[in-house]
Amino acid sequence: MTIASAAVFCGSRSGNDPAYGRAAEVLGAGLAGAGIRLVYGGGNVGLMGAVADAALRAGGAVTGVIPGFLRDREVMHDGVMDLMVTETMHERKTRMFASADAFLIMPGGLGTFDELMEILTWRQLSLHDKPILIVDVAGWARMLVATIDVAIEQGFAAASARDLFEVVPDVETALARLEAVPVVREAETARM
Repeated sequence: MTIASAAVFCGSRSGNDPAYGRAAEVLGAGLAGAGIRLVYGGGNVGLMGAVADAALRAGGAVTGVIPGFLRDREVMHDGVMDLMVTETMHERKTRMFASADAFLIMPGGLGTFDELMEILTWRQLSLHDKPILIVDVAGWARMLVATIDVAIEQGFAAASARDLFEVVPDVETALARLEAVPVVREAETARM
């Protein structure tokens, strides 16, 4: 089986480096071109908006998941036909998890960090074994990964924590990896 859908966690802001926006556009178009459904946070701003717009322009399938209280703040994307509105942030992450075969972590801020840490923790707890790819666009993820390495060095995480995710240097490598990784489809668990 091949990857049919990928959740993209990324910023509701565009960041300071234009490379971030370009990478989001390449990712959206690339997922559409590969026939992989984009699952994302449902917003029309920042990198979230850029990845969704590019996927839609390329004729791709897009599922947006946004909590009701963020509808206005993140400017819910009117062009996404498959849009779910949730009650809470946790429900948003749970629905994105259930809708995706893999996870791509793009540049972002605190919300992106939260989404990454939760999906990593769920994998560490054996609640899933879906691939997690951190896309290190223009080096943005170096310090994030270094933080995980420090937790390992200081004895707060096992060395095996590095096996929970893969760091790739760019969107093109991420798309190639999605073609190569095995698909793990499991029943949703009530433990989440």
